[in-house]
Amino acid sequence: MKRSNARFVAGLLAITALVPLAWFVFLREPPPPPPAMPVVTTITADAGEPLPELKLTEVSGQVQVRHGLDGGWEDAKGGEVLAPNDGVRTADGSYALLVGGEYWEVKMEPGTEVGLGELSASISKLLLESGMAHARVHGAGRHTFEVHAAGSDAMATTDAGTFTVATNGHGTVALGTESGEVFFSGQGRVVIVRAGEASIVKPGAPPSAPVPVPRSLLLKVALPSRSTLNTRIITVAGNSEPGSLVEVQGHVVPTGADGTFTAKVTLKEGRNRVEVRSQGVGGTKNQSRHELELDTTVNAPVIDPRSLWKEGLPTGRPSVQDAGE
Repeated sequence: MKRSNARFVAGLLAITALVPLAWFVFLREPPPPPPAMPVVTTITADAGEPLPELKLTEVSGQVQVRHGLDGGWEDAKGGEVLAPNDGVRTADGSYALLVGGEYWEVKMEPGTEVGLGELSASISKLLLESGMAHARVHGAGRHTFEVHAAGSDAMATTDAGTFTVATNGHGTVALGTESGEVFFSGQGRVVIVRAGEASIVKPGAPPSAPVPVPRSLLLKVALPSRSTLNTRIITVAGNSEPGSLVEVQGHVVPTGADGTFTAKVTLKEGRNRVEVRSQGVGGTKNQSRHELELDTTVNAPVIDPRSLWKEGLPTGRPSVQDAGE
């Protein structure tokens, strides 16, 4: 009996000892997973393909660069190396040339701003904020070049070709191709703009059907009708082809979706030449020159009341002199 009791006690003690072990193995909550390693994204070149180097190779006039999305604008230097998220802008009468390694180069016209986007061995992306840019792409199937336009979903894409793209920053984007083929997309539609053709995207609309570049560029200018003025500030109004780059007295002026524009011009004393120039994406140009004279010494005629007594009053009424007699 005592031996049976001893066995019972020993078994009970064994079960009691196994309970914590069973809880640890089957019932306890699993430990939290180790923290995930951060994912680091780097821009690398494909095997055997060099990563394009972005460089500002030419600077003419007042050109500024912005390093990073939050960086401030500062004067640019020729040969300056740029990186994704940097920006470049040209002032009136200024030019800049961007080079993306062996794959592409972009000439920025006056009054143009671009932002640099994605860069890899297979693709480069630029954002055209405003103005006009000429691109020469020689990726030869190895590198794709994209230009996106601010204020629009329009995009120009090619891996080999020469083209010009312009935007007013408010949804009007024009494209003209000099050589090769460029895919022009917007609002879910894609057209192929071939050498010698042009297309345009207007706010909320898809690209127009490509048409041959016209041999001449529309430019109409309205000025004060009198050639001699006594007002220093005048308004110059006109219209050109939509998507054109318009300059009035050397200053780039904004244009509407229909190509209309207005600008204030300050005249100096004496003779003034007012010049308006327009440049289209097809390479055509036009200009309008007008001669105006400012003479601030010319005043409104002053009537001497005494002359009225000498010359008499209008017919039908007696003069003062007659009444006195």
